[in-house]
Amino acid sequence: MPPAAGLVPVRASVWGTIKSRFLRDRTKGAMQPLLSLGVFCLLPVALTLGEGSPQSPRKSVPYHSDNALQFREEGVFNYSTMLLREDLGLLVLGAREAVFALNLSDISQKHSSIKWEVAAKKVKECEDKGKDRETECKNYIRILHTMKNGRMYVCGTNAFDPECGYLDYKNESLTFEETKKDGKGKCPFDPFQRHASVMVDDQLYSATSMNFLGSEPILIRSDQMRTEFKSSWLYEPNFVSMTLVPEGQHSKDGDDDKVYLFFSETAVEFDSYSKVVVPRVARVCKGDRGGERTLQTKWTSFLKTRIDCPVLNSKLPYLIQDSYLWCDATLNWESCVFFAVFTPQLESSDLSAVCAYKMSDISKVFSQGKYKTPVSVETSYVKWVMYNGRVPVPRPGACINNEARNLGIKESRYLPDQTLQFIKDRPLLDQAVEPIEGRPLLLRRGASFTRIVVDQVQAADGHKYHVMFIATEKGTMLKAVNSGKETFNIEEVEIFQPPQPIKIVTLSNAKGQIYAGADSGAAQIPLASCERSSSCVDCVLARDPYCGWDSTEEKCVSVSSSPRKLIQSVTEGDASLCTGSASVKSVGLSGRPGDKLQLSCLSPSNLGKGRWERRGKVFASSPRLQILPDELVILNATADDSGHYRCSSVEHSEAGEFTTAVVDYEVRIESPGSGNDSLTPATRAQTDCPSVAGLRAAVALLVIGLTALLAWIFYEAYPSLPWTKKSQTRRIYEEEAAQTTARSEQAESKLMMSEAHNSNSNNN
Repeated sequence: MPPAAGLVPVRASVWGTIKSRFLRDRTKGAMQPLLSLGVFCLLPVALTLGEGSPQSPRKSVPYHSDNALQFREEGVFNYSTMLLREDLGLLVLGAREAVFALNLSDISQKHSSIKWEVAAKKVKECEDKGKDRETECKNYIRILHTMKNGRMYVCGTNAFDPECGYLDYKNESLTFEETKKDGKGKCPFDPFQRHASVMVDDQLYSATSMNFLGSEPILIRSDQMRTEFKSSWLYEPNFVSMTLVPEGQHSKDGDDDKVYLFFSETAVEFDSYSKVVVPRVARVCKGDRGGERTLQTKWTSFLKTRIDCPVLNSKLPYLIQDSYLWCDATLNWESCVFFAVFTPQLESSDLSAVCAYKMSDISKVFSQGKYKTPVSVETSYVKWVMYNGRVPVPRPGACINNEARNLGIKESRYLPDQTLQFIKDRPLLDQAVEPIEGRPLLLRRGASFTRIVVDQVQAADGHKYHVMFIATEKGTMLKAVNSGKETFNIEEVEIFQPPQPIKIVTLSNAKGQIYAGADSGAAQIPLASCERSSSCVDCVLARDPYCGWDSTEEKCVSVSSSPRKLIQSVTEGDASLCTGSASVKSVGLSGRPGDKLQLSCLSPSNLGKGRWERRGKVFASSPRLQILPDELVILNATADDSGHYRCSSVEHSEAGEFTTAVVDYEVRIESPGSGNDSLTPATRAQTDCPSVAGLRAAVALLVIGLTALLAWIFYEAYPSLPWTKKSQTRRIYEEEAAQTTARSEQAESKLMMSEAHNSNSNNN
């Protein structure tokens, strides 16, 4: 999400401190600007020190058609709504003016599709209101949910006039049922505005905008239960996600199920010169029916609070972009965990974060946290402070539970006006929800995170691990495992080309597949990609709980598909468990004296450091043997450079340091008279480049020339120096001598001409 205009930090940040120091130092004398410039130049260093060094993915997999199964339809764009129908073996995919039914096992296979285009009259009305005909005045499918009877509820923007209807899948064909209905308050008007929705007992909970301008945000239920149009309830929100938590199941307190909403909005509680945006979590009770007189058809249980994801020294809060609720079906709802991705408000930082929150901690804040209340300060100014007065009973914002029923209150309509008025004026809580261990699970520098899904897998050691699949704005999918004490970045795979933001991600446990949607199409990738590891050490160091090394088949395989015990070490990455040595690729190279040879060596891991050995001994980089990240360059090759070279990848893990041989080279430098003038293409880089001795001679001549030039310039610029006066006297003497000689030669010429004339006269 783009940062809001005019955002300023509540407290001084690293940038603010250094900038103010720079401006203050400008007025402190002649030397102070230099000091200020030095401080200003150290700003990137200060920011780097403040933000730390997040871990890169162990492997970066470039785009290839084998990375993912792809689906796209010619002329159709914006594949941003998905619905899993595992009962039908379908992925229902919503795009611009079309809905597709795809094979869940292979989405490149289309079973059916249906168009939902905008009528010409609607397009004209949309265009007359100032919207773009080719982009905004289309029908973008934004809502897809399954009803109890198997039908699908679908809504589209319909050229800024939202509509909803019912879809059915029969005889391998998608069909619309009944007449389409008004979708205002359920589906957004603007196709590019964020929204959230969830279907609960055939009732749609939707967070969107109520009007054409997008200025009336609302959280609504299909029976018209909604929020108040007050800034204290929702203030310029950016809705992210919504989900149901079954807190009423087996509840000792007789509590109700709740719907949780994640979003970002402009904060009303911060004192600053301009707007500050903060991430929020809000909730409502499923059984809420509104009040009798106060809050009629309005939520009596709407409460919200701030959700924190502290990223190093960032003073502005990071904004939530997506959340995913993971629950263990064998445990109570209190064991559920929300995973969320966050990005910075300002473009000065390229860090993204993943934070996790216990459902029990969130519930505790809502059930026990103190409220904030507005107070007037100096006439019209309103400040929000923590409320310390008496709280009515039943507790404002609470669901109807056994405590309320004991007071004779069986529905929200029977709540006392004192409780309802309190929650109407004070829907904001003072305490923020803190992440597990008070810090992010994962920090990543680079492309911003957009979406997240989480799976739990049982590894070969019998333990269960959370594996996070995180989408980015560059069309890549990040895979990371949380081992309890740390999060390890396994790999990052490019699945869309050209790079584009991934707008939706869905996980199917039944198929073991991840589905992602972007503007140009949809993609399907497996949870396990063990074939990318070519050796035992590589497989174990990947620390992927889905994969292990099969010593019998000598390959990295899926844990769930192998009956044998596999070599795996998710927590420590202990590759010493591997026995034997893997085969190493051998390459023969030949060249001539004076050639430049390039020996490539691609490490299987971004975390590995290349190491070169020659004749069994490790050697370091030198002026003639240059070790680069992915290759060894031999300049001005000689006969002594012939021999055996080995490139290995050295990688560290918690269990120690492990070395993997990558490639062996047999280099042979042919003598000029051997008759072998051919070069391997990989080694022929610059065969005509000058030798080191020739280069040194050229440099020496250049230095001599520059010295002579400087001497001549100095001689011409300062003619009055003592040693130049002697030269001038000598020059004058030589000029006078030359003139005297010339006059003598002229006199001799005249005399010879006169004698010749007299001789002629006598002859006559």
